[in-house]
Amino acid sequence: MHEETVIIGKGGEFPLEGVLTLPDSPHEALPALLLVHGSGPLNRDEKIGVLTPFKDIAKFLAANGIASLRYDKRTFVYGKKLRKELKNPTVREETIDDALAATKVLKADARINPHAVFLAGHSLGGMLAPRIDGEGGDYAGIIILAGSPRNLLDIIEDQNAEAIASLTGAIQFIAKKQVAALLKQIDTYNTWSLEESKHHKLINISAYYFKEMEAHPASDYLLQLNKPTLILQGGSDFQVSVDKDFGAYKALLKNHPNIKFHLYPGLSHTFTPSIYGNIMKAKQEYKVPGRVHEQVLDDIRDFIMSSPVDHPTASGGA
Repeated sequence: MHEETVIIGKGGEFPLEGVLTLPDSPHEALPALLLVHGSGPLNRDEKIGVLTPFKDIAKFLAANGIASLRYDKRTFVYGKKLRKELKNPTVREETIDDALAATKVLKADARINPHAVFLAGHSLGGMLAPRIDGEGGDYAGIIILAGSPRNLLDIIEDQNAEAIASLTGAIQFIAKKQVAALLKQIDTYNTWSLEESKHHKLINISAYYFKEMEAHPASDYLLQLNKPTLILQGGSDFQVSVDKDFGAYKALLKNHPNIKFHLYPGLSHTFTPSIYGNIMKAKQEYKVPGRVHEQVLDDIRDFIMSSPVDHPTASGGA
């Protein structure tokens, strides 16, 4: 394995450091995978507790002849600056623009086949992956890791409900009151127009963040996909639901032969073995050392290597 430091968005306002991971003795026309993070200020390895799922994927792919690019998220590097200067942040500033810039870096590298660049988005990145593809990514295929075609607020409501169900006594009573207040806020939020939402906050961020996502439903992009797509989820994931999220993908895309689905019993949101399987023990879950399960890694590799792509000419031209 060989790794090189690259700069995403070089010359722009928010340059980001990333790592291009290559097989030993890299040659021309390598297939490559771009890794896009979930929510929150995450580094290039998508470090969650002691887990580093993106690093696990990158190392495995390099050992199997596939390049990859992972990078520090904008909110990880420039969080304070963004909070100070950006009144109405959206997923475009948080994720999409940098993913598209990273795609250009990959496709411009002479060792990479620009027609064999794939995108893997995890969690929020998985929710946005079809939109990133549709807004200029133009990937050979897409991998959605623990994503959802539903609205983000619907997922947050379900996470709160699951958390309450795991509590008892006075703590549960207090939590129910807090969630009731949140639901009341959401009811009010639902009456706001896209423009009105710019003047309000929800869960301590601009309500426009959620409205802008809802104006670009994942389902619209998914239904237009005609390229190979792989949708993966852990069976013990407590951040997205097997029934409501993975199940929603299957129901929405049941007549699309280009889509493949894999569910992994016993795996968590990070595709590592789940120990607790309880949203109230998320911190403990992610403090247990582990790595992305071998079967998940094998399925990602096989998807990339088996997907039909155009190949450069012998001279290396696109």
